[in-house]
Amino acid sequence: MIKQHTPAHPATAKMSDFLKLPMGVRQRRRPADEWDKTIVAFQSPYRLKDLCVNDEPRAPQAHEAVGGKQEFKVRLANTDDRRKSASLLIQKMYSWRGYDSPDLNGDPYKITLAAFQDDRVIGTLTLGLDSPQGLVVDQLYRAEADKLRAEGRSVCDVTKLAVDQEIKSKSVLGALFHLSVIYGRNIHHATDFLIEVNPRHALFYQRMIGFVPWGEERICPRVNAPAVLLRLDLDYVDAQVRQYGGLGAEAHGVKNIYPYWFSKEDELGITERLLKGE
Repeated sequence: MIKQHTPAHPATAKMSDFLKLPMGVRQRRRPADEWDKTIVAFQSPYRLKDLCVNDEPRAPQAHEAVGGKQEFKVRLANTDDRRKSASLLIQKMYSWRGYDSPDLNGDPYKITLAAFQDDRVIGTLTLGLDSPQGLVVDQLYRAEADKLRAEGRSVCDVTKLAVDQEIKSKSVLGALFHLSVIYGRNIHHATDFLIEVNPRHALFYQRMIGFVPWGEERICPRVNAPAVLLRLDLDYVDAQVRQYGGLGAEAHGVKNIYPYWFSKEDELGITERLLKGE
């Protein structure tokens, strides 16, 4: 019988459960779903403005939003209003394909990120932490997920990904994925991400992020459409971030999206602040 890995509950995890990082990281003070602050604020083209800033109004700086740059903030969708806004975007992006998408809820084993431009949600992603209830991908690909668990690996799944097509910024998609890796790998010790996608979109995830096929095509009953399962080894992600993170358009000839992720230095700074609960 396969023993399922069960990570510590987000509200009860101890420092010994966390990835050991430099800079004297301390135990975070509050569970993820209680944080009300902006996780990161950044501009596109990439420039990280603040690692963790309060949601208090402030006067715009002279150098912001000039020269074609757009300012974005990523927050946790940890309130009813934020979850509703993220759900509306998901429904907008999924409905034209004929997919039905239930509203987001306050599941303690799910971390939902929302990217904002001003007060408008323009991107969202939900990271599922493994638990006694399993993952969303277990409904269709339990054997494939269990294979990783049997090898002692810790699995998360990525669901509810949506980015407004009016936003032409690779940095938004990069920030959402990178923050999900920070939560999954750096804070909850995940080794692998799994994602179900329509077969027509699989090549994008393989080329741009490094996912590999992990489950054959099947019909997903949740959306009544074909799906394939892809796997992402987070050690591979770490290597790509170290090599390309933060380079943006300066990464000449690089075809994947990692230049639009944060730099490794910024990743460690974000992780430290999240662990401290600041």
